[in-house]
Amino acid sequence: MSYRRIATRPVAAWALVTSATRLPNAMAPLALVFLGHGSVGGYAEGSLLAAIFIAGEVAGAAVLGTMLHPRRLRANLAAGLAVGASGFAFIALAPDNPVAMLATAAFVAGAGPALSPGALRTILTGIVSEEDVPRAFSADSVLTELLWMLAPALVVVLALQVGASTPLALCAVCMATASVSSFLLKSVKTNDTKKNVARPPLRLVMSAWPIYVTSAAAMSLMAVSELVLPALLQYRNHPVGLSGILLTIFAALSALVAFLYGLRSWPGTARIQSLIFLVATTACIAVVATIPNLTGIVVFFLAAGCFQPVVLITRNLSLRQQLPEHAHTAGYSVMYAVQGIGYSISAIFAAVALDRSTPSTAILVGVAITLLLAGISVLAERRAIQVPEPVTEARSDQSPGVSR
Repeated sequence: MSYRRIATRPVAAWALVTSATRLPNAMAPLALVFLGHGSVGGYAEGSLLAAIFIAGEVAGAAVLGTMLHPRRLRANLAAGLAVGASGFAFIALAPDNPVAMLATAAFVAGAGPALSPGALRTILTGIVSEEDVPRAFSADSVLTELLWMLAPALVVVLALQVGASTPLALCAVCMATASVSSFLLKSVKTNDTKKNVARPPLRLVMSAWPIYVTSAAAMSLMAVSELVLPALLQYRNHPVGLSGILLTIFAALSALVAFLYGLRSWPGTARIQSLIFLVATTACIAVVATIPNLTGIVVFFLAAGCFQPVVLITRNLSLRQQLPEHAHTAGYSVMYAVQGIGYSISAIFAAVALDRSTPSTAILVGVAITLLLAGISVLAERRAIQVPEPVTEARSDQSPGVSR
């Protein structure tokens, strides 16, 4: 198997819109921090704006994402991206406004495009064949990792060499471009949209909560390890500057593994694969927290970067099986929101833990929380499998393209 079958014009158009949508999302938090330092007056104000932006993403994904109708994905996507572009443009053009006004614009910039993860993922799975969905999700993960590699460097260069508001101006241009380009996307006609199915009830969407919990656990674990990494290196008397290099290599390896995962079928169901690789990631991070040797820290941290993308890909596959077709968009949006909540809470936890304990302890507590959440998720999924639910359409526990 290869990626040739998904190398089509519709997928290329999707990649263009997705890149123009996700790059601003990846750049925004750091760009707002630099804006706070360069224009508002300090890093504290910039950090506040970044936190409000993330809060807007979470709120937008949870509310707007669940309101999307399968028959109006492109129009809703274009409107949300246009709103996000206006929020970024306001901040970039008037960075000297009061913090309250900038905070409102930051919230709007995060909330408007937050419906895009669900819409874009639904469109992607609608323009590839069923057996190519795992490769499509792998390509999606590769693209995300590459954009997150590019974003920090782009922000730093533009903010320091051009101006503090320049990265946000680029975010506005990218969002506006994505909004216009979204009409180039191929209209998706799924079985459910042909039946004119209405928006899924929230109860149905939330029935996949064990999957959301696992995704949040994976993201929160990586948030703690990434944010505490510099402090851990300093605590172990290693060069702090190595953290930036490690995070860059981490993202590169994640992109590579995501690409390799999509090249073939793998043994086991998506649920089993997700559990195995989540435990493997957690074990590696636990070793990073306890081992004093620099070589060991590097090896196990990068090993975690190899395992983590499989967890995220297989969670998407599991969610796609758990929910009926007309609930996929809302499900992807809720999962995105929950991941944002998990990452944000972990960031706060890491900051508090570093003030009251050692970096090793902070990471190990994050590991314990991850294992607890994973255990709850596994027990809930097993119970759901053992207690059959009345369904109206066939479901399979086997991920498309994943061998038994």
